[in-house]
Amino acid sequence: MSRIGKKPIDIPKGVEVSIEGTLIRVKGPKGELSWNFPASMKVELDDGRLVVQRPDDTKQKRALHGLTRSLISNMVKGVSEGYRKELEVVGVGYKADVKGRTVVFSLGYSNPVEFELPEGITAEVDGKARPIKVTLTGIDKQLLGQVAADIRALRPPDSYKGKGIRYAGERLKLKPGKAGKQ
Repeated sequence: MSRIGKKPIDIPKGVEVSIEGTLIRVKGPKGELSWNFPASMKVELDDGRLVVQRPDDTKQKRALHGLTRSLISNMVKGVSEGYRKELEVVGVGYKADVKGRTVVFSLGYSNPVEFELPEGITAEVDGKARPIKVTLTGIDKQLLGQVAADIRALRPPDSYKGKGIRYAGERLKLKPGKAGKQ
């Protein structure tokens, strides 16, 4: 049995879960999420807990068991607490600013780069701190991670000086320049 898949999901106060066929809806104080889970999985709501069960022990069903449980657990946590990702903008003259649903970056290109945020994701910029911190928040863990990856891809950290956009706490291994080659 999958160790992750067999763990029940506790539903916190203020979160409502409804299951209609293969559609699960999770509604909480931060918002609402829905997902069509695989038809072979069985999701039951009993006594304030969600339990995911699989019909047999084939390799595919075992993989889907843990995946289904993890995705539903992320939905429950997202609508109750929410998720946040922090990015750091490192570099001389690099800037970030929020204008409505758009984040404007100055990243050493000839023109500023405008990044449109999707619905459900918000951004805050702390421009006073060095390095500049961009904090993304949302209830959908997958969408938040994808937006953070897309922003990082605008100017990934270079391998010599470390300039660019990186995740907070990301460790970079910097290469030595020409002088280190001797």
